[in-house]
Amino acid sequence: MLLLSLMEVPKKEQRNHAHNLLRECLKTRKIGYITDQTPIIRGEHGKPSLAEHPEIMYNMSHANGIAVCLMTDRECGVDCEGVRPYRPNVVKRAFSDNEKQLIENASESERDLLFFRLWTLKEAYVKAIGIGISYPLNTVEFSFEGNKIKTSVEGYKFRQYILKNGKFVVSVCTKK
Repeated sequence: MLLLSLMEVPKKEQRNHAHNLLRECLKTRKIGYITDQTPIIRGEHGKPSLAEHPEIMYNMSHANGIAVCLMTDRECGVDCEGVRPYRPNVVKRAFSDNEKQLIENASESERDLLFFRLWTLKEAYVKAIGIGISYPLNTVEFSFEGNKIKTSVEGYKFRQYILKNGKFVVSVCTKK
């Protein structure tokens, strides 16, 4: 289940807003109400899970104007971003040579969206595997063939949503 909210939420309230989406997802599981005191444990690299319900896998993300919660029965990761000017230094550090070429060859009007399409896929993947951005992101490669996402990653599937005419990107990664 994927829940997302497109609304302006003050920065200090974005985390709580994402947790409210988690509570809404959990209502469908009929496991009782989840509160701020519900025990959440963290993996070695900080990936959260419900201590009393290890069978429920979830992940959350939030950015200015958007919050997302993904809940599944398998390892998962989700990332969302508002599209803004891309960061060339991040491309140099975190993108493969082929991805760098994609960015360089994109028209100026497409470059920012393309950057965040690639970036959110990388983030969703490292969140799914529970490592976070300490993972060498330039070793994970993505490209696009029409609406199809092509990747060097095996054992995971990816989906991507471009919202509000390219204002936001949401990427989802789930273990097959």
